[in-house]
Amino acid sequence: MSAELTLGAEEELHLIDLETKRLSARAPQLLSKLPGDRYGAELQRTTVETNVPVVTSLSDLRREILLLRKDLVDVASQSDLAIAAAGTAPRSEFADFELTTTGRYGRMQEQYRLLVDEQLICGLQVHVGVSDRDLAVQIAGRVAPVLPALLALSASSPFWNGQDTGYASIRSIIWQRWPSAGATGPMRNAAEYDRMVQDLIGSGVIADAKMAYFDIRPSSHAPTLELRTCDACPIVDDAVLIAGLFRAAVRKAEIDIVDGKREVVRAAPIHRAAMWQAARGGLAGELLDLGAHPERLPAAQAVRQLAAVLRPQLEELGDWNDVEGLLEQTLARGNSADRQRAAYAERGWLDDVVDLVVKETHGPAAGDLPTLPTLTGYRFRAGDEAIGPGLRARPAYSGVAEFFRSLDAAEIERRCERRDTFAREAGLSFVVDDELRGFGVDLVPRIVTHHEWKQLAKGLTQRARAIESFLQDAYGTRRIVADGVLTEAQVVDAMGWRVEATLLPNGTVRAPVQGFDLIRNEFGGWRVLEDNVRSPSGAAYAVAVRTLLDHVVPEAPRPAGLLDPASVFELLHDTLLAHTGDSGVAAVFSGGPESSAWYEHRALAEGARLLLVTADDLEVRDQHVVERTSGTVIDALYLRLDDELLDVRAAHSDDLGVRIMDVASRGNVFLANAPGNGLADDKAMYVAVPDLIEYYLDEKPLLESVPTYRLSDEAEKLAVLDRVGELVTKPVDGEGGVGVLIGPSAHASEVATRRAEIARDPARWVAQEVVTLSSHPTLTPTGMEPRHVDLRAFVYLTGVGPTQSRLADFALTRVAPEGSMVVNSSRGGGAKDTWIIGPEPAEEGS
Repeated sequence: MSAELTLGAEEELHLIDLETKRLSARAPQLLSKLPGDRYGAELQRTTVETNVPVVTSLSDLRREILLLRKDLVDVASQSDLAIAAAGTAPRSEFADFELTTTGRYGRMQEQYRLLVDEQLICGLQVHVGVSDRDLAVQIAGRVAPVLPALLALSASSPFWNGQDTGYASIRSIIWQRWPSAGATGPMRNAAEYDRMVQDLIGSGVIADAKMAYFDIRPSSHAPTLELRTCDACPIVDDAVLIAGLFRAAVRKAEIDIVDGKREVVRAAPIHRAAMWQAARGGLAGELLDLGAHPERLPAAQAVRQLAAVLRPQLEELGDWNDVEGLLEQTLARGNSADRQRAAYAERGWLDDVVDLVVKETHGPAAGDLPTLPTLTGYRFRAGDEAIGPGLRARPAYSGVAEFFRSLDAAEIERRCERRDTFAREAGLSFVVDDELRGFGVDLVPRIVTHHEWKQLAKGLTQRARAIESFLQDAYGTRRIVADGVLTEAQVVDAMGWRVEATLLPNGTVRAPVQGFDLIRNEFGGWRVLEDNVRSPSGAAYAVAVRTLLDHVVPEAPRPAGLLDPASVFELLHDTLLAHTGDSGVAAVFSGGPESSAWYEHRALAEGARLLLVTADDLEVRDQHVVERTSGTVIDALYLRLDDELLDVRAAHSDDLGVRIMDVASRGNVFLANAPGNGLADDKAMYVAVPDLIEYYLDEKPLLESVPTYRLSDEAEKLAVLDRVGELVTKPVDGEGGVGVLIGPSAHASEVATRRAEIARDPARWVAQEVVTLSSHPTLTPTGMEPRHVDLRAFVYLTGVGPTQSRLADFALTRVAPEGSMVVNSSRGGGAKDTWIIGPEPAEEGS
């Protein structure tokens, strides 16, 4: 009983029309020009399969794959076609499917219907010679725990039906729908396996043994054990790496069988979970280790662990040096799913993704050699926005990263001193607990591409319009309650409800300035974390940070189309005067120097040509609000108060706030960000925003929220009490990060205290699933280090119509301290400049 350990492979390759970038169904024409023993048809006419002859070494496998691809490319190019080795073609859509016309495939389509029609997928099959079928069946069960790592390495199908699926390998998810896919579980011999296959055939579920689509199976036509788990790989060396690891796993299993070593049996649901996990995250997420009761590991650590376990067999086969080098190359550049998403993020064009996959499939075995230098010493993690696998800057950051990498320790210290001096002299500060603090600024800018900003603009203006519609309705007729979308208690008993807000005239825009806190997860997806509708701060700080960078690092290369955050001043001015007329007078109504954002109040007033007033500057005369000294009538007050308006008092008027509210109720002064807006940024109301969008706008939400539990609901409260240590919990009326507890990083005593607080007053709390914030390089005395970041963006509204809201041309990136995910300045966080890329001139004029 022995394994021959030869190698073979089958590659399924998409045919791509070079003009349209879509799938082409001309496989039959191409196959008529190619040798039938090396090329074959597949279920779909958009695919050609190559059959690599039996070889004995990884270098021979590489050579044969390259030769087969080259000959296919030569024939395809004559018809203006290209080939793409990927789990899914990035531009594939359901309508692209065309069945290969054979009786067998026709029968399959008749029987399986949609399962056949959605098979626009391509895989990589690897064969290892195992001439004894009893041995092959036993090995198949033992090597199952290595399959998730191999799938993660191969993952190349994030896009399907024209969109990002959220999976690194959607192909494997589609494939698992076949009734004969997945794991067989441990089997003793070939007779047991054959009997199981015959039972499947007898059931009528499959037609023949070829339809036994298991993750690993003894080949039905050759003396081999066949791996069927992986996506097709654009870069040949990724396929060679997978073949090397699989062959070593087969050899290890053979030795364990011969030595009588007990098999580690992993429960079938755990195997399915591990495969799903690999398909979801690929190399950017986590994988399970090799044990029967596995633990989660970062994917890179898991695949290195696998290689280390298999090292004795790899050395025996003479493959260790090759596999070790190939593995590090793959981890350095990421798998195909990572690279495809990076290509799409640049401009949001699927054609760019198609071009990348085609180029890699047609290219050299190792792919294109990287041209960017590595950022030596940087602590890379999945989800870093600026630095990719291999410690190389992502394309948008190539110039910026090289500039900061070139600074030595002395120069970094000099720049940081200049930064601190500039911030101090500019008065860049904020107040926490009556203490004036400096506003920390990191010098490495964050870049948001034009494509990303366009998507955020659509999603955030939609969200802002729905929130404004809700506020007007909630303090008006409350038809949302009458229609049963929300209950009366959810509105009028919410912590943010203010009865005086019902006094404002119907149609009054209540939240013309809205701020949104956004995060990106490790897969690059944007999520809205919080809505800020009372008095969101950050606009003036964003302008100041840009000015600071222009002063401290003027040489850092600016990208073309960089938007100017100072445009916020004119935008704020126009937004306020839209409610008063161009001849009106608008003012920033501040709590004064003791206010937490006094710096911002002064900067906004000066930049936007507004008056800056406090309570002592105002009085009510003849049912108008006037500036006391000059008698100037103020038509719009932008409320930036730390207290409620009704509680505002002045030395000359104990009821000034009440009187101003009375003027507003008569329509004689417009209150920007009016009393009662806390109803909409109550964190319990955050849960309902998707419902608000659908109810008021009749649209599907364009931006996702973070999964959130409203603890006033008894069922959700009980579920959260069991998981406080796994969730983020926060008070519904909290601001500035106060009261936020991140369960996984909290002490047991803190978790116990929070659990008791929730049980005592559940309506005061919400809970959210932990979403790991993306990271970004931050300049430190020792160089660049990653820190977690979020993004505060602002929408300005003059109404609820489709053209009455605008995402401002700036955003404030907030940076968490080292080891933290809390970005609020009051909790030790800082900020960095956000470089938003505007449209190309041609696009802007179109």
